[in-house]
Amino acid sequence: MDSRTFRDAMGRFATGVTVVTTQVDDETHGMTANAFMSVSLDPKLVTISIDHNAKMYSRIKQSQQFAVSILSDEQMDVSMHFAGQKDNPAAVQFDFVSGIPVIRDALTAVVCNVIESYEVGDHTLFIGEVLEIKLTDGNPLAFFGGKYGSYQPV
Repeated sequence: MDSRTFRDAMGRFATGVTVVTTQVDDETHGMTANAFMSVSLDPKLVTISIDHNAKMYSRIKQSQQFAVSILSDEQMDVSMHFAGQKDNPAAVQFDFVSGIPVIRDALTAVVCNVIESYEVGDHTLFIGEVLEIKLTDGNPLAFFGGKYGSYQPV
């Protein structure tokens, strides 16, 4: 199969939308991602998958910390900004949790120290030990078939 077919197939898995952030030399960096999952409850671990060509790859390797902000359905502009689809820095506001930048008003912010990393194909899986979590009420921003949407209970 070609890469386009594989991408189309993976795009049929509906996901939430996250922004992964870190800080290097007092500068905040972020990228939109949906390759995020919980790994373990004891200890509390999550993983993110970052393309080796992404700027965030070297930044997380350097900082050894990251946060994952799970976006609400009111934060599509934030996602588009960090995905490079819309240059709208005014849409982005940060808070800091345990010294790590997180997206203000995200549904959840998960702050982590990197404890392991695994190169797998053209990506690296960063395993993060969860240091702190911040929760906010709201509805999630969803992504399916290359398009943003909202969650509807059945």
